[in-house]
Amino acid sequence: MSPVAQTRAKKVAIPNNLYTIILAVAFCAVLATAVFVAIQCYRQYGTVFNIPQPSPY
Repeated sequence: MSPVAQTRAKKVAIPNNLYTIILAVAFCAVLATAVFVAIQCYRQYGTVFNIPQPSPY
C-alpha cells in the first residue's frame, strides 16, 4: 500500500445539532423582527393589523 493513500483527510461530518442551532437562531431573528414591527405599528398608528386612512382635511 502507498503511504499517500493513508494520509488522506477524512470528510468532516458536521453534527445535526449545529443545523438545528442555526435554524433556531434564524427563527428567533424573524420572530424578534415581527414583534418589533408590531410594536412600532401599535405605537405609531394605535393598531397592529390595519393602517388608519388619512383624514381628508
